[in-house]
Amino acid sequence: MTRPILIYRDQLLPYSETFIQTQVDSLQQYQGIYVGTSRLGQGQIAISPERSICLSDGVAQAAVWKTALKLGGIIHPGWLQRLRAVSALLVHAHFGLDALWAARLSRRLHLPLMITFRGSDITGMQPSRPGKPAPRLLDFIHRRGQFYRDFYLQRRPALFQEAEVCVAVSGFIRDRMIQAGCPEHKAVVVYNGIDLAKFTPRPDSLRQPVVLFVGRLVEKKGCEYLLTAVAKLQAVQPEATLVVIGDGPLRAALEQRAQQLLSSYRFLGAQPHSVVKDWMNRATVLAAPSITASTGDSEGLPNVVVEAQAMGLPVVGFVHAGIPEAVVEGKTGFLVPEKAVEDLADRLLTLFSQPDLWQQFSRAARQHVEQNFDLKRSIAKLEGIYTQVIETGSRT
Repeated sequence: MTRPILIYRDQLLPYSETFIQTQVDSLQQYQGIYVGTSRLGQGQIAISPERSICLSDGVAQAAVWKTALKLGGIIHPGWLQRLRAVSALLVHAHFGLDALWAARLSRRLHLPLMITFRGSDITGMQPSRPGKPAPRLLDFIHRRGQFYRDFYLQRRPALFQEAEVCVAVSGFIRDRMIQAGCPEHKAVVVYNGIDLAKFTPRPDSLRQPVVLFVGRLVEKKGCEYLLTAVAKLQAVQPEATLVVIGDGPLRAALEQRAQQLLSSYRFLGAQPHSVVKDWMNRATVLAAPSITASTGDSEGLPNVVVEAQAMGLPVVGFVHAGIPEAVVEGKTGFLVPEKAVEDLADRLLTLFSQPDLWQQFSRAARQHVEQNFDLKRSIAKLEGIYTQVIETGSRT
């Protein structure tokens, strides 16, 4: 019989967070029950009501109770009743900010807390007043997002102490966690892992001269640098085209820039995994031009980099955050310094123009993922941590 645990994500569940769903659905010894204060609508990840508890459902004045939970730790009695009925053994929060609210629940439920940190929750949040991270009431009224960022930064050191284990999605994030004050003995790396049966290249697929980009269209994804690099590639390889899958606040500006620079490109918006996999079977290269954003925000380790290699698709990108942990330079792909557009274009051209080298990279990429990012091994490691925490860290 599987043992129940609570998986806390405040909003259930953004389309870009399939990695959480994959991890939870792959658990063998445990059953993850999603918990959050809001359920996102159409176009987001569908989670069955049997596997989730949206705390706002059936509660009068839900917005008031959500604010009471987040600011004062006041929990609706009905919420506690519903959560206790699960008989969960542990609370696992995804992302540091959400862990603030998960911690309030775990205390009242007398359950141990685990937190997974994934990127911006460690690298990208800046206080509104450097040196004075205490949140201000006016920010809550006028700049709610900044208020909660300050609220989180002020309390993050306490979260590090309260959690039994702090999981990092890459060695890079683990190092940053420790720099931010996480006790080293609590900081553990667990890669998200890839379902190798699901991400398998089609042997009959015909590769096309496509540079594929998959990700949210935000600053840290570095898509603007890729546009310039592809323009340089097209000057030598005019048949090359750029396919962009993803959406975000920079989409309109990037499409306008692509129109100015590129002879062939497609912006497809957000797409389901089936479409992403189809393009991974057709493309020549996956581009991963991630950068450190102006806010300091960095990647953890983008799942798409590992998924692409599992599909036998070489990766060309920047040396950034956890990407070098997944891409073996000169063997499964090429990595160049951040924002080095000329170098990026040169490496794209290399893989477009040398089919024998491409085949070597493709085979090595699949083997690398099989050896280092197998989802089954990642899940076994995670469940081992769950068992250890439950046996040694239960609250009384």
